Amino acid sequence: MLECSDGSYYVGVTNDLEVRLEQHNSGYDPKAYTFTRRPLILKFYQRFTLIEDAIAFEKQLKGWSRKKKEALFEENWEEIKRLSNLKKK
Repeated sequence: MLECSDGSYYVGVTNDLEVRLEQHNSGYDPKAYTFTRRPLILKFYQRFTLIEDAIAFEKQLKGWSRKKKEALFEENWEEIKRLSNLKKK
């Protein structure tokens, strides 16, 4: 997950984190969400063995609130759990 210069967060999947981060920061793709929101800061990443698991986690993160994503950056599992329970009520 990347933090953009406008404060928004970008979530994506890649098989080469270092290369993909450089592509985003260099403006490799003018059509990319991040193109006009550079520079970018890597806030969180998770490695997966199976691409299907990575894609499923990406979709899950995209549904999370900003506060929940920020709790993830801090590895604050209690806050993530609390925020998840608020949504269920």
